[in-house]
Amino acid sequence: QVQLVESGGGLVQAGGSLRLSCAASGSISSINVMGWFRQAQGKQREWVAGIVRGGISNYADSVKGRFTFSRDNAKNTVYLQMDSLKPEDTAVYYCYTNLVRAGWVTSDDYWGQGTQVTVSS
Repeated sequence: QVQLVESGGGLVQAGGSLRLSCAASGSISSINVMGWFRQAQGKQREWVAGIVRGGISNYADSVKGRFTFSRDNAKNTVYLQMDSLKPEDTAVYYCYTNLVRAGWVTSDDYWGQGTQVTVSS
């Protein structure tokens, strides 16, 4: 089985920074997509940033220039550096991946448990 373990998050004042990390464990053959979604209270879950097919980094318009996505392939770990945080960034942030497990031919979706990010004004 594959697990996503997140860390980081917390409470920060507007203009501050936080760093999230997410490590994928298990028997992994290949990763198609890996990144971050977020869900604010009363809103739908939305894509934030990550790596999509072809290894291209992709960002939501609302975080471009403020958030930086990075990865460590050797550790199957991704990071989200969040700078210049705004109150509207407050949400539960979920790590997500679509990957192929070792010995399998089809891919599956996996989600982390979520980590709360709260930005005070």
